[in-house]
Amino acid sequence: MKIIKGLIPYIAIIIFIIIIRMYIITPVRVDGTSMNQTLADGDILLLYKMAQYDRYDIVVLDEEYDDEIIIKRIIGLPGETVEIKDNKIYIDEVEINDDYAYGETSDYEKITLDDGEYFILGDNRLISKDSRYFGPVKKDDLMGEAVFRLWPFSSFGLID
Repeated sequence: MKIIKGLIPYIAIIIFIIIIRMYIITPVRVDGTSMNQTLADGDILLLYKMAQYDRYDIVVLDEEYDDEIIIKRIIGLPGETVEIKDNKIYIDEVEINDDYAYGETSDYEKITLDDGEYFILGDNRLISKDSRYFGPVKKDDLMGEAVFRLWPFSSFGLID
């Protein structure tokens, strides 16, 4: 009985860690170069699962879109009209800041996002498979926001 009482705090800690990882925050590894220059292949990030999404947030999506977990940046929000022409992104016909982009952004016809839909792009526009290829993504398919880089240590810290 004394052994069981001694194990209870450790079991509680393990359960607490499992709950945090399942519902609040979990690590994720960048696989590929579609987010270069911001993120590199092999970076390890912390994913915040309870995020409220905003423009320019870096999000992780379910593998449904590319048979793997993918990481992209939110550009268009629910209810907005998105258009890409001449390497410029327009939201509701107003050009937005696109300082994150690396390479030219291919044209995309005007689309209005439904409630719960987001338009996402990879920062490395030359090779990224994103909403230009598979269309808007649903909020339910977003696993969370990448908020912190754990690895490499030289880039340790919040992700901008």
